[in-house]
Amino acid sequence: MTDIEIRDRARQIIGAKCACCPECNGLACGNRIPGPGSKAPGNGAHRNWQAWRNVTVNLDCIAPNGTPDTALTLFGRQFTYPLFAAPIGSLDLHYVPGQDICDYNDVLIPACAAEGVAAFYGDGLAPEILPRALEQTRKTSGVGVPVLNPWPQDVLLRSTELVNEAGVFALSIVVDSSGLPFLKNYPGAGSKSVSDLREIVAAAQMPVIIKGVMTARGAEKAVEAGAAAVYVCNHGGRVLGGTPGTAEVLPEIVRAVGGQAKILVDGGIRSGVDVFKALAMGADAALICRPFAVQYYGGGAQAVRQYIRRIGEELRDTMAMCGARTLDAITADMVNLPR
Repeated sequence: MTDIEIRDRARQIIGAKCACCPECNGLACGNRIPGPGSKAPGNGAHRNWQAWRNVTVNLDCIAPNGTPDTALTLFGRQFTYPLFAAPIGSLDLHYVPGQDICDYNDVLIPACAAEGVAAFYGDGLAPEILPRALEQTRKTSGVGVPVLNPWPQDVLLRSTELVNEAGVFALSIVVDSSGLPFLKNYPGAGSKSVSDLREIVAAAQMPVIIKGVMTARGAEKAVEAGAAAVYVCNHGGRVLGGTPGTAEVLPEIVRAVGGQAKILVDGGIRSGVDVFKALAMGADAALICRPFAVQYYGGGAQAVRQYIRRIGEELRDTMAMCGARTLDAITADMVNLPR
């Protein structure tokens, strides 16, 4: 399947909410919610995309010859690329009415694992979503990351027990969805304190990733809570409007963390070149979200796997053109940040 064929097929299935653009940049769907775009008055989805475009790479082809090694080791697991599929919200609201997120997870989790990466997936609103996704993760020997919304603390602790039983390699807790409208219907759901997060970290039998950090102070609090990784993203901010792009805040968060935790980044990353930029700016891995939905609708598991390989090849090509033969060799001087 060609990229054009995948997008055309996806466009026929999705309809008006997503234009299935050649590169997902938040313009065609901007300021619309529900949907892949952002809520007015700002367009955080496009700002994320634009912020990565404003970072440029420095070519340096005077280097030892050889195929760059894109392998990443994270929490004792080795992955083919420093790339993960980010969690996506309700497909029913955002893409196709009546679409079951469980069906999406059933495709995404094993397809990502087959290509040597991992899918992050949300716990959703329906009680069957998390157990079904955890069952898929068991089949991949734990290669998958459940992402728990900031539900009441007792609910989060019960979900953590389910995750422990599934033997996944990492768990993520969302903080940037604390103010989203759907949580207002659940008493006790919402913002989590450092002590709340520390309790979840203590209950988890695997490394915990705090998702939705967008400031240096937030990163410091995540580390204080015992997070093994800080996940830089502003999905909640896209609903709020008026927040910076993740590329704009990544450097200060890297400085604040100071190597005390791993750093993941998401939001507007659309190519292997963008993944390279993220690593040069201090991230350990990058995540991509909405393009995976287009691949899923346009070609199922085959298109998802094809997309992962394409991003990986783009990363490998960028490493070669910038003189880096391993991920550790990607350094800050290989990119130019906007002034």
